[in-house]
Amino acid sequence: MRTYPEQLAQKLAHSLTNTYLLFGNEPLLKQEALQQVMDSARAHGFDEKHRFTVDAQLSWNDVYDCCQALSLFSARQILILTLPDNPLTTAQANALKVLEPLLHNDILLILEGPRLNKKQESAKWFTLFAQNGVYVPCNTPDQRQLPRFVETRCHALGLKPDHESVLMLAQWHEGNLLALSQSLMKLQLLFPDGELTLPRLRDTLSRHNHFSPFQLTDAMIEGKPKRVVNILRQLEGEGVEITLLLRVIQKELFQLCKMQEYGRNGMSLGNIFDHFKVWQARRAPLTAALHRLPLQRLLGLLKQLSEIEVMVKTDFDSRPWSALAEFCITFSSPQPPLR
Repeated sequence: MRTYPEQLAQKLAHSLTNTYLLFGNEPLLKQEALQQVMDSARAHGFDEKHRFTVDAQLSWNDVYDCCQALSLFSARQILILTLPDNPLTTAQANALKVLEPLLHNDILLILEGPRLNKKQESAKWFTLFAQNGVYVPCNTPDQRQLPRFVETRCHALGLKPDHESVLMLAQWHEGNLLALSQSLMKLQLLFPDGELTLPRLRDTLSRHNHFSPFQLTDAMIEGKPKRVVNILRQLEGEGVEITLLLRVIQKELFQLCKMQEYGRNGMSLGNIFDHFKVWQARRAPLTAALHRLPLQRLLGLLKQLSEIEVMVKTDFDSRPWSALAEFCITFSSPQPPLR
């Protein structure tokens, strides 16, 4: 059963399941979900905890041994397995399948790991545990989901932000949910009445938003030039190496070129996305980008990007960040801006 992080507390208050699968790319949500499950488990008498990391050095017999203690005097146990960021090997997947029938009512199993794609969610080892367990996807809210996420967190703490305050909190904490959590606790202490307004936020908080190079390329693909410029300024201010950004953008451009070439050769868009293992949520923005960026324009952008790279490496008096900003605006605009 799939349960989202904001629903987990209610689910645990109703009943405790023997298997929880906590997967996602947001550390704060995973840590909170893990803590909620463990607190509930302890309240039900699970007093002993064993934690293992699934890697090449793991002795699976140690894991299996935890499930063998069936004495009347044995403690109820929490068994936590942390899965690797890379896909499981066949041996690791098979070892997990062996574990499942060994579980019993005195074992509470928690599997935690990185964000899973649809294929991984359909893997036999995953469905084996998920069919009778609770799957909690702990993923970072995207830009569109973040205001609602902020509002929900505020209400859970008894805070009453107006609409503008919700938007400001979302903007100031994008990509940094830990800082958001800390800011909301601070506001809860400072304002017992719970009322949040723009003046109160400006007087109390500072910006904690954090962006990655991949959020930059996402905004470029989505065709959002204003957001692109904001992210680029933030990355420059944080001292991110411009050569790193060039490599990430170059990789995205190469993939778009390949997609256009496959399309010219008659491959359907769905098969192209399957070939490149594109996340379902990214398919609509990529479809729009492919319509906006024909192959000839992509090749021109690659040439422009290589010129910026030469500038970075040879002309130390140049202003490559300005050139990169102009490039990113061109990439994300419906058509090249008039000069």
